[in-house]
Amino acid sequence: MLRLNALTTKQIDQFVDEGFVKLENAFSADIARDCVSILWKETGCDPDRHETWTKPVVRVGELGHEPFIKAANTPILHEAFDQLVGIGNWHPRTTLGSFPIRFPSTEKATDTGWHVDASYPGENASSYFDWRINIHSKGRGLLMLFLFSDVSQHDAPTLIKIGSHLDVAKILEPKGEKGLSFMELAKKISSIPQRPEIKATGKAGTVYLCHPFIVHAAQDHHGKHPKFMAQPGLLTRNDFSIKRSGDNNCPVIKAILKGLKG
Repeated sequence: MLRLNALTTKQIDQFVDEGFVKLENAFSADIARDCVSILWKETGCDPDRHETWTKPVVRVGELGHEPFIKAANTPILHEAFDQLVGIGNWHPRTTLGSFPIRFPSTEKATDTGWHVDASYPGENASSYFDWRINIHSKGRGLLMLFLFSDVSQHDAPTLIKIGSHLDVAKILEPKGEKGLSFMELAKKISSIPQRPEIKATGKAGTVYLCHPFIVHAAQDHHGKHPKFMAQPGLLTRNDFSIKRSGDNNCPVIKAILKGLKG
């Protein structure tokens, strides 16, 4: 069977060096519209009555509707997963996690701090803040940002610290298999070097594929139209084996090793 590469060599190199790649037209505008229609109903808000937009963020739980499954399982995304995480070393998404729907508001959101998403529960984890992340990125291959609406620089685009995944690898290495909890790592992020930032903007149907160690943050919404997105992880079938050498390592591992050598 002929395999078509979703990502160019240049894009893969960017992923290793900068920690993310922007994949436009990862799913269709029609699928995006279907997803937004479902999400509007779930928010309890009316798209035509701005007075119902009373909160800066409305979080919608996991949904298994067909449009979301279609968005997560296009051929171009599956091929990109193979290229970045290793052929077949990932589980297809049947949901897209929770949806942080951001509305234009003068009220500040309470979830805009810089952080790295954790990937597995620690012992006696009572909340997501107790979940952990280790140098092998146990359980997680990617962080993904699915844009279901057009997102301009004013529409609360996610902020990404370029190259920060390399710094996080250094922080995690001495912690070994145990790693750090979400909050422990969040407290250490302030000590990493200054990094340039980009805003994850794009048309509906865009997906940002990010290294699991990337430092990112939400923003308050200063635009006119609500932002609809999802930010699921890509779960791995087998944990990564961090080796000191090897051309056969997938880009996720190559990026970790690059951070450790730097």
